[in-house]
Amino acid sequence: MDNQLVTTLAQSILISAALGSGMMAGLFCAFSNFVMRALSRLPPTRAISAMQSINEVIVRPAFLIVFLGTSVACALAFGLGWEHLSKDTLAYVAAGGAIYALGGIAVTIAFNVPLNNRLAAVDPESEEGAKMWQVYLTKWTRWNNIRSIATIVSTILLLLAVLHAKGSA
Repeated sequence: MDNQLVTTLAQSILISAALGSGMMAGLFCAFSNFVMRALSRLPPTRAISAMQSINEVIVRPAFLIVFLGTSVACALAFGLGWEHLSKDTLAYVAAGGAIYALGGIAVTIAFNVPLNNRLAAVDPESEEGAKMWQVYLTKWTRWNNIRSIATIVSTILLLLAVLHAKGSA
């Protein structure tokens, strides 16, 4: 494949990765700053039902493509750019991709999803549900804050990679 074509493809995929990370950062930040605060003001029965509904509808192709596809885009940009992008650009891509994978995806899988599963298993009308909601609200939001920070940092690093790649092309 032509070197210029590979470079352009790597840069385009890198832009997609930066956009995906930014979209996830926006989603996570909105949850921490607005959604969870609004739900915390509701009676536990209503808050649990609302969050259970959110957790059901969010797992759709549009979300999964951005959520998981961003990591794939980082890996592709790095792989395609290995011989075609500068070492500095590749360092930004590697750092941004690693932070996204660890702080966005790994935290989600290890902490937020298990909490979502525990919340899904409770009856919103039960005493157990009310107790679970208080634990969920605190722990889920704490882990979501970590996801927010990680994806913001990832977005910044990926944007720096885009700018650096465009400047050195």
